[in-house]
Amino acid sequence: MFQADLLKGRTILVTGGGTGLGRSMALRFAELGASLFLVGRREEPLAKTCEEIRAKGSPTGYTCCDVRDFAAVEKAVAAAESQLGRVDTLVNNAAGNFIARTEKLSPNAFNAVVGIVLQGTFYCTLVLARKWIAARQSGNILNIAATYAAVGSGSGFVVPSACAKAGVLAMTRSLAVEWARYHIRLNAIAPGPFPTEGAWSRLLPAKELEERARQGHPMKRFGRHEELANLAAYLLSNMSEYVNGECVVIDGGLWLRGAGEFNDFVDFPDAAWDVLEAARKNPSSGEPKS
Repeated sequence: MFQADLLKGRTILVTGGGTGLGRSMALRFAELGASLFLVGRREEPLAKTCEEIRAKGSPTGYTCCDVRDFAAVEKAVAAAESQLGRVDTLVNNAAGNFIARTEKLSPNAFNAVVGIVLQGTFYCTLVLARKWIAARQSGNILNIAATYAAVGSGSGFVVPSACAKAGVLAMTRSLAVEWARYHIRLNAIAPGPFPTEGAWSRLLPAKELEERARQGHPMKRFGRHEELANLAAYLLSNMSEYVNGECVVIDGGLWLRGAGEFNDFVDFPDAAWDVLEAARKNPSSGEPKS
């Protein structure tokens, strides 16, 4: 199904492209012939992923950028164009998330997640779309949403992310209608649980929680990165030209159980929450990163 030159001639900018699902998507796009420009806040993983992309024979580049800063996003896109030429595709993957009792959240914690996920997605989208529209060139945007924002099941204990991802989904659908006349296509993917080195430690910081989540899944497993990367490649390719404004759920049927992904945490005692929140605040576990 996936021909080796499926994305040949395409230049794709991936936010949060140095780690996790962003890295997996970028590597898959490179295998299919695309040039990749990666954006993130930490240089080391960006540089390492670019090395892996070059090893696959694809042109690539990166720059450090906080997507919450509009001017920084403009500079990142300018850097991409300088190194690789016109960017025709955007994957808004940068995110931040963690488990927390909402009444314990600080305003800064809420703003950090909403800033990265919603504001950052809008900034990247706007900067590139303005260029495409002005140049009368087509474009393609793929946003990473979440099942608890996409399918109406909701989920407690991830309120900042749920709010932000719901906004991203609304943006996707609104702009799919508004910008179709410019030949700019927007779609979204709503992943269920996919293990990543960053988010996983904040969402399921203990092995017991991970096993509990696995056993509660209809398929008794989590998603594999290649499964999401292949879906992303399809949605960005010319094979899906008539798919616009769609959000594809990829979670093995988890949302069909009728409860949000983290709603089981409602039964947790305060002592368990204290452990969870201590793990989140530990510097080694990291803050939300793009």
